[in-house]
Amino acid sequence: MLNFENAQLRRGAKILFDHASLRIHNGDRVGVVGRNGCGKSSLFKVFTGELSTDSGEIIWPKNWRIALMAQELLSTDVSALDYVLAGDALRAQLLIDLADAEVNAKDKHNEKRIAAIHAELDNNNAWTAPTRATKLLSGLGFEESTHGNTVTNFSGGWRVRLNLARALMMPSDLLLLDEPTNHLDIDAIAWLENWLQAYRGTLLLVSHDRDFLDAATTKTLWFERKDLRLFNGNYESALRQKTEQLAQQQAEHEKQQAQIAHMQDFVRRFKAKASKAKQAQSRVKALERMQQVQAVRLDTPFTFRLPSTEKMSDPLLVVHDAAIGYGDNAIISNLDLTIRNGDRIGVLGVNGAGKSTLLKTLAAEIPMLTGERNEGEHLKIGYFAQHQMEALDLNASPLTQLKRLTPQATEQSIRTFLGSFNFQEEAVADSIHHFSGGEKARLALALIAWQKPNLLILDEPTNHLDMEVRDALLLAMQQFEGAVLLVSHDRYLLRHTVDNFWLVANSQVLNYEGDLADYQQHLSQISTNDEPTSSTKTDDKKAKRQQAAELRNLLAPLKKSVTRAEKSMAKIEPKLVAIEQRLADPSIYEQSNKDELKNLLKQQGELKEAMEVHELEWMDAVEQLEQAEAAYS
Repeated sequence: MLNFENAQLRRGAKILFDHASLRIHNGDRVGVVGRNGCGKSSLFKVFTGELSTDSGEIIWPKNWRIALMAQELLSTDVSALDYVLAGDALRAQLLIDLADAEVNAKDKHNEKRIAAIHAELDNNNAWTAPTRATKLLSGLGFEESTHGNTVTNFSGGWRVRLNLARALMMPSDLLLLDEPTNHLDIDAIAWLENWLQAYRGTLLLVSHDRDFLDAATTKTLWFERKDLRLFNGNYESALRQKTEQLAQQQAEHEKQQAQIAHMQDFVRRFKAKASKAKQAQSRVKALERMQQVQAVRLDTPFTFRLPSTEKMSDPLLVVHDAAIGYGDNAIISNLDLTIRNGDRIGVLGVNGAGKSTLLKTLAAEIPMLTGERNEGEHLKIGYFAQHQMEALDLNASPLTQLKRLTPQATEQSIRTFLGSFNFQEEAVADSIHHFSGGEKARLALALIAWQKPNLLILDEPTNHLDMEVRDALLLAMQQFEGAVLLVSHDRYLLRHTVDNFWLVANSQVLNYEGDLADYQQHLSQISTNDEPTSSTKTDDKKAKRQQAAELRNLLAPLKKSVTRAEKSMAKIEPKLVAIEQRLADPSIYEQSNKDELKNLLKQQGELKEAMEVHELEWMDAVEQLEQAEAAYS
């Protein structure tokens, strides 16, 4: 097991955690969460020997085999399969030893050595390693035809997958994974979840993907203000426990403060009275001995907006009978689609199907090969993709980069805007060459928001973003008044921001009537259907697929009604909260604010009325959905 015994870890003058005492048991699958820069990756370096605790200690069995997903992207002429196989370092060394011993196989000493090596290879399942490595590569999305390609032939994202496969290949007692899902598609993430659920060692997993954490972990290690706290349960459970503990702490603090105030008032009134002086003095001593319950200090979550241009077109974009791709290679053909104002569309499809190519084409980053493209008069596209971050001017400050877009804008207005994206003081005016991946992603989003698009085209916008920024992005997308086209492996973001799905498959873009759960089932069916089956089983599966399709078609409009009502309520709720906060301010009731108060009360009434309408819609839709599911079961 892992024992943290009053451990402290620093990076320079910054204390990452202090007085950490906790225990992680063998077989625990632990999600490690906290803001970017809080020390999660530094903790991993303690286990690899790159760092050591500054006081106290972290203890684990000396014979533990530790596997770490490498972050550096190596360039080598080794094949993908051999690169992954090398992750099993013991097997690799035994094979070297075997080859060395076989050079002089006739020597009696070597005969015994060869036999011993073969026995050890057998004990470590070395002969099944190529099969296991092949399964790892296939599970992470590598086509079998690419397993022999050299590592140098793969892009950066695919090399990250190779590093992940190599770490999973190593037999380990402790597995350290730092953001393993950043370059995975939904199908590969689902495969990885299943793999980790079956893993028998101890897992420490850094991730900002809520759904992935919930599926893959059983405990949660939370970094917060130099403190490490271990919760039983996955991220959702830990968040609930943390919220309850904070509420209890605040209640205890308020109760204690009332008690302190009462005691201080007694001392103040009676310390000069001889008859009460002794009692007053005892209260002074009691106050000095009292262990004070600290008030809850919440990190203020920053929020930003994605404003849209006031002028709208409907439709915003129409594409007819198009082929898209590169050169003479059409990846998608017979493309017909219309994007209207207010559309919220998630794009699904296995890796390599053409999702990113579709988004690049619609964003006018690459031309269509054939077909018609008709843009609305007021179309204004905001496009985010990985290369947008790479195209940032590293020598320029955020202030300069926004000033280039709008020279007439005042410095103060730009500073205020950047502040909403959590860029403060020096960060606003300094060059961005030292920015982390998360900071560059936030700046790229800020540059898009500054231009007020009415069509957001987002290709994996959450890579490098921590949980807090993802939550801010989710809220901003919910409140965005234009259209959204989104590719993301973050299922939580997809579920809460899109209403409809397009499926990119077999060189086509089709409307997908199901939800994310249906899509994951669809992926598992594809995987299952790759295996040979008897004709009877095939017929049974076909009937089940047809029945599932009928059910999806029946439930899809009802699910959309539920989602639509939920999103309508989600838009109203923050407006109501803001009004109620203003109404809680005593100054609003002063005579000078009479008109504002009247207006606020009117808005409050209108919003509450609208909320009631949407709540009724939601209740009606949920009831119909439950009845339909019950009737079909």
